Amino acid sequence: MKYINEERINNLLFDARKADYGRVEAILKKTKTLQRLSLEESAVLLSVKDPEYIMRIFEAASFVKDSIYGRRVVLFAPLYISNLCVNNCRYCGFKSDNAAIRRKALDPSEINRQIQWLLRRGHKRILVVCGEAAPGGLSNIDYYLQAIGSVYAAQVGKHRIKRVNVNCAPLSVDDFRKLKGSGIGTFQIFQETYHDQTYRQMHIKGPKSDPDNRISAPDRAFEAGIDDIGIGPLYGLYDWKFETLGLLSHVEHMEKEFKVGPHTISVPRIEPAEGAELSFDPPHKISDEEFKQVVAVLRLSVPYTGIILTTRESPAMRDQLLSLGVSQVSAESSTSPGGYSDNRIPNAEFSSGQFSLGDNRTIEEIVASLIEHDYIPSFCAACYRKERTGEAFMRLAKPGTIKGKCSMNALITLKEYLDDFASEPVREAGYDMIRRYYSQLEHAEQEMLKSFFSHVDSGVRDEYV
Repeated sequence: MKYINEERINNLLFDARKADYGRVEAILKKTKTLQRLSLEESAVLLSVKDPEYIMRIFEAASFVKDSIYGRRVVLFAPLYISNLCVNNCRYCGFKSDNAAIRRKALDPSEINRQIQWLLRRGHKRILVVCGEAAPGGLSNIDYYLQAIGSVYAAQVGKHRIKRVNVNCAPLSVDDFRKLKGSGIGTFQIFQETYHDQTYRQMHIKGPKSDPDNRISAPDRAFEAGIDDIGIGPLYGLYDWKFETLGLLSHVEHMEKEFKVGPHTISVPRIEPAEGAELSFDPPHKISDEEFKQVVAVLRLSVPYTGIILTTRESPAMRDQLLSLGVSQVSAESSTSPGGYSDNRIPNAEFSSGQFSLGDNRTIEEIVASLIEHDYIPSFCAACYRKERTGEAFMRLAKPGTIKGKCSMNALITLKEYLDDFASEPVREAGYDMIRRYYSQLEHAEQEMLKSFFSHVDSGVRDEYV
């Protein structure tokens, strides 16, 4: 598999077991400077077993996360537009030989109605997801462009989607240029497993069976001008330490070739999917404690990158992982095409989901929980609008100077949500949070925020710094 030296990874993991705690101390000291860790340093932290030192890793991850991004947590919702797929991935509910699910591809009007439902709930950021097949004779890229146009066209009163990110199959450079021209934010693609033999065993049919075509997709996206890329493994297919170093090897390649690392890293774990037997008994199941260590080490290894956690995880696990490095979470998700409706019953009304969910809370319940745990819910898309992407974003994120903009925009978008969508108890808790953070700002920042808030009060929406 391109860019992944399995012998090197295995040797690093073998040597890491012999590292003493003086070495661990030195690495933890380095993390306080917000510097990237080497593969060797990451391997050492992944190999720590002493509970006391694992807690030290957790504390360092919390420090780094707050230093870079502050207390804000970005919210988004996935929009599954199609479960048609030509690939046969053994762990996935969308796999081509799964006769247990109903197949559906949303047309533009159906996509519009789904987005209107999400807008009425307060959502502003969408991740478009679909299987690798297009309906009605359309090419994949034409179907993606049609869907993105429908998302951006949807409107409920003064509310529209601010940012569309896309999780889709590998494309050619020309098709990636078309995708960029549609106004997307981040292009997201997961290698699933960085272990070559396992990859080939898990992806037994279809275009996805070629691991090199998949791992080189971000390269083609960069060449096409898309500079915000999201990557990640699917934990449970192979050894979690190897997968994490494989992911970080991919990061090294991106930084070397394009001077830009991933904008986001996702950390999904395999969850049961109807008709995908392997998903009920993953070959390398990762425990909750191991998973927490992965998230913390990723935050320390790539401090500038947003870490995404989906509703695969339980509310309790999601709450814990926020302090260990997660900076973006999905909310009120459905993994079924057409799964959003006024009478939606999560994972019961539809039998066409990609996997089962662990967190079925509404967006308001998640907003309330974030506020309760002193995290600022954010619906911000300012960096995308201000062209703070790629290298421009990295220049702000690496030293932690993005934090001030993130916190300010989070407070502005929180006020918008509270005024337009929240129940009275959540509104009161949110305003208490806003007052508390406002009091901590410098005078100039207070005056700026006061001006933005007055605009919100007068009906203006979607302003940002």
